[in-house]
Amino acid sequence: KVLERIRDVAYKCNLPEELSKVHNTFHVSDLKKCHANEPLAVPLDGLHFDDKLHFMEEPIEIMDREVKRLKRSQIPLVKIRWNSKRGPEFTQERED
Repeated sequence: KVLERIRDVAYKCNLPEELSKVHNTFHVSDLKKCHANEPLAVPLDGLHFDDKLHFMEEPIEIMDREVKRLKRSQIPLVKIRWNSKRGPEFTQERED
């Protein structure tokens, strides 16, 4: 929610307590108008942030296992589901 207009291109916003480390004044180029019929809010439950408020992706579960066979070796692979809210939710990684 916008609290006040600071200048022609800056606004002070009301942020939730979970974002208390984020500065509450934004340049208009950082703000996007919401055209939704109902309020959109991303629940912060289950999301983890580091000290600099960077989103920390964490593996949730291993979905599948397979072995990639090459001429002289085998590579164990796992399909992992992540808690990511952006980008792909699944990746294939080496098991080690």
